[in-house]
Amino acid sequence: MRRGNFILTALAFYPLSTFSKMVTTMKSIANKGFKVNDGEARFGIHYKMKGITLNMLDVKISSKDTNGELAVFVQTGFTPNGGPPLHIHPFQDEYFYVLEGEYHFQVGDEKYELKSGDTIFLPRNIQHAFVQRTEKGRLIVSYNPAGKMEDFFKTTDSWTSPPTMAEITKAFEDHDMKIVGPPLKVT
Repeated sequence: MRRGNFILTALAFYPLSTFSKMVTTMKSIANKGFKVNDGEARFGIHYKMKGITLNMLDVKISSKDTNGELAVFVQTGFTPNGGPPLHIHPFQDEYFYVLEGEYHFQVGDEKYELKSGDTIFLPRNIQHAFVQRTEKGRLIVSYNPAGKMEDFFKTTDSWTSPPTMAEITKAFEDHDMKIVGPPLKVT
C-alpha cells in the first residue's frame, strides 16, 4: 500500500512541477519596459554584415529580453541589388516591415514587391530571400522565436576578410538556417 501511495503522490506532483517551470520561465522574461532610440542598438552594438550583404543590424528587442521568444532588429540596407541567399529557417517565423526603400522578396514560389509601409511574413520551413532594389533601405526584422539570430549577426560582423561560400554555409548552419539556393537576381 505504501508503494502505491508513493507512486500516486509522485504523479500528483508532476503537473505541479511542470507548472512551476512554466511560471519560472514566464518570470524570466523582461518585466520592465525599455526604450531604444532610433539609430541606437539595445546594447550599443551595431552589427555590420560582411560577406553576405553590407547591411547593418541594430538589436531593438533582444532574445535576452524575451527568454528567446522574440528578437527584433532594424536593418539598414547598404547593398543595392543584393541580399542573402535563398534559405530556410526550420525553427522560426520571420517578419519584415519596410521603413524605407523598395525590396523584392521570394517566399516559397511566390514573388512580392515591397515598398515603405509594407509588411511580409515568412513562415518557418519555407525558402525565402530578398533583394534590395533601392540605393538604401531600412527594415524592421523580427524572428519568432528568436533562435540564434543575434549570434549569427555577431558572427558575420566578426569576419575580417570576405568569407568563402563554405564559411557562409557553415555560418548559416551553425545558426539553424539552411542555404537552398543562390541570392535572388534583380529583374
